[in-house]
Amino acid sequence: MSKGKFLSGLLSGAAVGAAIGLLFAPKKGVDTRKKITETGDNYLQDAKSKFNEMTDNLSHKVESVTAKTKANLSDSKIGQKYNEAKSDLHDKKSY
Repeated sequence: MSKGKFLSGLLSGAAVGAAIGLLFAPKKGVDTRKKITETGDNYLQDAKSKFNEMTDNLSHKVESVTAKTKANLSDSKIGQKYNEAKSDLHDKKSY
């Protein structure tokens, strides 16, 4: 199972569980709806943050592979060293 599917399932399950818990809590309807909205907003912000982090990591990995490919195909030693250094830089950013 991929990390993305697992994270999505985990967040969805947590959101549903929190919503059900709030619905059965002995509070006024206004308070419960406000709490559900706040909880949903928090989960949405967390999901957006994780998605942005994942896309940034993916972008750095693609750039790293591109630089490695250019380094391997480069005819000059300077071009090869430049692209290897660029690849190493993107590898470090993706962690």
